[in-house]
Amino acid sequence: MTVHRATAKTPAAPGSTPDALREVLAELRRLASLPLERGQTLPPQAYTSPELYEREVERIFRREWLCVARAEDIPQPGSYLRLDVLGTPLVITRDEEGELHALSRVCRHRFMDLLPPETTPERGCLKRLTCPYHTWTYRLSGQYAGQLAGAPLMQRVDFDRSGCRLPAHRVEVWNGFVMLNLDPDAAPAAAALRGLDLRLSSHGIADWVSVHTQTWEGVPANWKVAVENGSENYHHMGTHAATLDPVLPGRDTEVDECDGRWFTMFTPLSAPGQVGTGLARRTSRSGRESQPGMLIAGIFPQFVLAILPDSAVGIRWLPTGPATHDTQITAMVPPDAHSTPGFAEKLVAMRAQIAQIQEEDLVAVRGVQRGLASHPAPSNGRFSHLERPLWQFQRYLAERLS
Repeated sequence: MTVHRATAKTPAAPGSTPDALREVLAELRRLASLPLERGQTLPPQAYTSPELYEREVERIFRREWLCVARAEDIPQPGSYLRLDVLGTPLVITRDEEGELHALSRVCRHRFMDLLPPETTPERGCLKRLTCPYHTWTYRLSGQYAGQLAGAPLMQRVDFDRSGCRLPAHRVEVWNGFVMLNLDPDAAPAAAALRGLDLRLSSHGIADWVSVHTQTWEGVPANWKVAVENGSENYHHMGTHAATLDPVLPGRDTEVDECDGRWFTMFTPLSAPGQVGTGLARRTSRSGRESQPGMLIAGIFPQFVLAILPDSAVGIRWLPTGPATHDTQITAMVPPDAHSTPGFAEKLVAMRAQIAQIQEEDLVAVRGVQRGLASHPAPSNGRFSHLERPLWQFQRYLAERLS
C-alpha cells in the first residue's frame, strides 16, 4: 500500500463535499452520460478513494437490496445463519411459520455478540438467542422475533423489559436467494426485478439446491473491480483462455439491452457438455430454441448468476474496505440431480472447476488493482460492445452516488 504524507488543508464546511470526491463524482456523471459507442472506464480514483468508498457504503450498500444467502441455508424453524454485512453483525432466523427474520446480533445489555464466531457455528438450530456474556435471551418466534425473553437479576433496577428488542432489518426471498436491506424505507426488492424474473422463469432456480459454497476473504481489490470482472465475458479470451474460452467463447456473447439494476447476457457453448453438468438453450423471441449455452444474469450492486439447465453458480461480492472485498461462490443443481448417474463425480469436477476459474479471476482483479495505483495514473480506457453491463453499471452508480 502506498502511503502519502498528509498536508495541511482548510477544513471543509459542514455538509460540503471534498474537492477530490467532487471531481470523481463529476467524472462519473460525465461517463454515465456517454453512449455505449463512446463509453470509457471509470478513473482510477473511483477504485481507490476512501471518501468515495464511504459514500458507496452509505448510499448503496446501506440502502440497496443485497444478496446474502440461499433460503435453504436456513432450512427449518429455529434455524439460524450468522453473517456480517459491512461491519454489521447479523443473524438470519426462520420462525415456526417459515418466515425469515434478519436480526442484529448485538445484545442490548453490554453489546456482546450473541453468536461469537470463536465459540458458535456459522449455522445451526436454536430455540432462542442467548447471550453468552450475561445470558440475556431473545425470542425467535413470529412477530416477537428479537423480543427480550429473559434478563437475569434485573429485578432490583428500573428496567422496562417490554421495550428491549433486537433491531430487525428487512429481508425477502427472490428465486431462492435471501435479499437483505439495511434501509427500513427501501422499496420492496421484487418490484425492480420483475423483468429479470421473466427472463429466468423457465429455469425454476428457486427450488434448486446448493451443493458447494466457497468463500475468498480479504481479496486485495476494490469491490467494483470484481463486479466488473464478473459482469463481462470479454476477458474469457485472456484470463480464461485455457478453461472457459474454448467452450464458452467470450467473443460470441450476446449482451441484452437492459438498463437499471439488472442485466442479462448469453454465451453459446462451442463444445457442449464440457462446462457444468449440462447445457442451456436460449429461447428466441419467436419461441424457437437456438444454440445451447449459458445465461448470465446480474443484479447491481453485488450479485451475478450463471445458469445452465442442470447447474448454476451464484457469485456474491461484499466490500470490506476501499481496496478489499470478500467473494462467495455457491454452486446449485435441480432437486433431482443427486439421483442422476455419475453425479458424485460431476460434483467433484464442478468444485475443482469453480476453484480454478476463481483463481484465474483473482489474478485479474489483483492485477487491475495494482494497475490502478500506478503513477502517473492511467487514463480512461474504452469499452468493447461486450462490456455493455459495465457501461450500465456506471449509470447505476451515477444515479445512486450523485
